[in-house]
Amino acid sequence: MRFIDEARVFVHAGKGGDGAIAFLREKYRPFGGPAGGNGGRGGSVIFQVDEGLSTLLDFKYQPRLIAKDGEPGRGKEQYGHGADDIVVRVPPGTIVFDEESGKTLADLVMPGDAAVIAQGGEGGTGNMHFASSTRRSPRIATPGTAGEQRWVRMELRLVAEAGLVGLPNAGKSTLLTALSAARPKIAPYPFTTLAPNIGRVSISDAESFTLADIPGLIEGAHKGLGLGIRFLRHIMRTRLIIYVLDAADDPAAAFATVHGEIAAFDLVLAQRLALVALNKIDLLTAPEVTKIVRKLRKLTGLEVFPISADKSEKLAPLVAAIARMLHTMDQPAHVPTEL
Repeated sequence: MRFIDEARVFVHAGKGGDGAIAFLREKYRPFGGPAGGNGGRGGSVIFQVDEGLSTLLDFKYQPRLIAKDGEPGRGKEQYGHGADDIVVRVPPGTIVFDEESGKTLADLVMPGDAAVIAQGGEGGTGNMHFASSTRRSPRIATPGTAGEQRWVRMELRLVAEAGLVGLPNAGKSTLLTALSAARPKIAPYPFTTLAPNIGRVSISDAESFTLADIPGLIEGAHKGLGLGIRFLRHIMRTRLIIYVLDAADDPAAAFATVHGEIAAFDLVLAQRLALVALNKIDLLTAPEVTKIVRKLRKLTGLEVFPISADKSEKLAPLVAAIARMLHTMDQPAHVPTEL
């Protein structure tokens, strides 16, 4: 399935049905009376989270969501039927913006979260409601109101507790594979990962956390170079950032590049709780690894964990540290939702 994290959709709620003008003429009721009923409510367009979805692909093939109009009122004091709402399933982490104003209409994160994106119109009032002691035969009814319509822009920001960031070929996908059941594509060339991947890391039967592999960042990512600008926003929901650095390829420079791109994209994000996973230590000698770890700790001020994702070596201390740091945070990270 293609990973699509942006979509543009036209939503149009249904119009309310018009109120009716009618008069009752029945046997034994010679004088009759006004009997026009109210119109039905127009259908609304509602977005609701479905945790089984992970992409906005469906909206590429269905860019118009139009609800039905309510039925008009009828005689004999009968109300028109209200139209059914359109309930649209979206993946967790979907943010909906009004395209014209830029206003955030909804930020849908948890399973079951729902929001009305376009409100259906109200039904009109029939003439039976305008009768009074001085107005016995009103020929007045009100039309139904129009339903809301707008173009909306949708963004998907993955919901994960921790995110792996680093340069291409730092070993993020390999690490995700070693820690979880996720199976992202792994190959020895840059930009192997073309879409974020999520896996669940189990610590015990009662404890686990979600881990996201964010596609490789390069210098200038915040300006749109490489794949970075498209996927930087997926880091925004993570509570913990894990910098994955290649121990054999100047990890200090790699950290400066990746941290600098995140800071240029969002300064608050760059200050989020983080740690360093120094990968590919199997390519170096133990003294070399010790020297690099000491240098990185001094440079970054973060905890540094030497690992080999490919050999699945020394992963337990890293997982324990991630779990411990996540326990220190009671609330999910704040996500700015204004354009």
